[in-house]
Amino acid sequence: MTALPVICIVDDDRWARGGLEYLIASLGYKVCCFESAEQFIESGAVGSASCLITDLHMPGLSGLDLQSRLRSEGYRTPIIFVTAYPSEMHRSRAFEDGALGFLTKPYDAQSLVDCIELAITR
Repeated sequence: MTALPVICIVDDDRWARGGLEYLIASLGYKVCCFESAEQFIESGAVGSASCLITDLHMPGLSGLDLQSRLRSEGYRTPIIFVTAYPSEMHRSRAFEDGALGFLTKPYDAQSLVDCIELAITR
């Protein structure tokens, strides 16, 4: 039996986390939610994540800070950024550091699903 892919969500907005959790669970994936980058790192879930969906702007470590930290520690987990406050500078930095996606809230659910499926099949 093959283990379900684990999709981790890091977003300080509980409503955004809840909506993402519902959508991803409906696709049949295992979902783990965290309200901060620090909580995600401390959880030990980093090594088991098949894909990470993170908000860009959060208190403490930002999504970009989280990406940099994971990359510096050798993790190559596919990362999809979601943000209500996009900028070309942030988008460029995310992709330069290996992001799989960069979506602006409110985003099209199918765009997110496509990114997740791409991450899982890589």
